[in-house]
Amino acid sequence: MAHGKMNYRQTVGLCSMEGRGFYYPSDTLITGDGKMYTVNRSLDGDYRGVRVTIYDVSEEYYGTFSEYGEKPGEMVWPTAISQTSDGNILIADEYLNRVSVFEPDGKLVSTWGNTGSELHEIDGPSGLAIDQDDRVFISDHRNHRIQVMSRTGNHLYSFGRRGDGDGQLNSPWGITIAPNGDVYVADWLNDRIQRFHPDGKFVASYGESGRGENQLFRPASVCVDSEGYIYIADWGNQRLKIMDPSGKVLQSLRGEATASRWAKIFLDINVEEARARENSDLETEFEYFVNDPHETSSHIEKLFWAPISVKMDSEETLYVTESNRHRIQIYSKA
Repeated sequence: MAHGKMNYRQTVGLCSMEGRGFYYPSDTLITGDGKMYTVNRSLDGDYRGVRVTIYDVSEEYYGTFSEYGEKPGEMVWPTAISQTSDGNILIADEYLNRVSVFEPDGKLVSTWGNTGSELHEIDGPSGLAIDQDDRVFISDHRNHRIQVMSRTGNHLYSFGRRGDGDGQLNSPWGITIAPNGDVYVADWLNDRIQRFHPDGKFVASYGESGRGENQLFRPASVCVDSEGYIYIADWGNQRLKIMDPSGKVLQSLRGEATASRWAKIFLDINVEEARARENSDLETEFEYFVNDPHETSSHIEKLFWAPISVKMDSEETLYVTESNRHRIQIYSKA
């Protein structure tokens, strides 16, 4: 096995504003019983797709829960999803500045969170990670800090402040707890990953700003395996970046998506769309006026387009959620 390196395995997903499928997904949870929960943010101004889709890696569909709105159990701009040790599912909403707690079947348990910049308040929760003690780590991105709460919403402590120095943050987004307990944060506007001890003490920084193979541009999410290898959704560069524990880049992947089972079912039913797809050049080469990976990804179906979340299951299989293509690309260790 090549440590840290990944091979493409399969794609799950289908663009759908309701029911089976996704619509501008923002994050995915993989649970211990094999079920997957994908949070769909939809588009601003078009809220039909806001929901949580429940399914598994074989694309068995188990239904949805929640919808657009501001009432308890509803969502406006859902950003992140995680799970506590008792099985409850937490979803952060950066518009409502709250966390909603659901049972695995979607029944609402509670909501918590207050808007503001005081120690016990949040403004723009964009990432969630829960440690073995059920402490909830929240990327409080408009306050440029990490909030640590109990699973019932009581404030425990905070760390980080706005800036670009060691331990400082600028609009942090995704967050993860490594197997050794360290906290890794996708420091969005600083174009880097920062690593902290659980108490908030700075440990290390990985990456620098740019378009090069060894650089990051607006990293959105991060996860870490049992050997300390780092997996980054390099959102602005439209790629998956894999680093060794020291921060050396091992792989920079652009995506290899194939049609999912849901997509194949759709195309079998909609024969005219299937025929148009068969006649299309899905890997067209274009001349661009600007060096922007977003333009390339928007025209070539297999490539990552807005990789917003990267998660790893207990077997260290990797799941990359793509917002703009409404799907998840799955990778296994080489």
